[in-house]
Amino acid sequence: MPNIKSAKKRVLVNSTKNLQNRMIKSSLRTAIKKFNLASAQNDKAKASAEMGAAIKAIDKAAAKGVIHKNNAAHKKSAIALKYNAMA
Repeated sequence: MPNIKSAKKRVLVNSTKNLQNRMIKSSLRTAIKKFNLASAQNDKAKASAEMGAAIKAIDKAAAKGVIHKNNAAHKKSAIALKYNAMA
């Protein structure tokens, strides 16, 4: 455990940020799973709605720095390919 006051604060802030980042990553994974489930069922209308939610979650995670912007682009591209292959 740190002795310096600023180091103690960093431990607290880092643990709080870690929880926030885990929450964002968890919601991101959930949104992607919902889209994958809808696309597996070939439900174009539901997949379209879930695609919008997944892309929004990906963009939010990239904007907050939880995932890298290239990782976000890769995930969005994969979702678009899967959606377009449904037709």
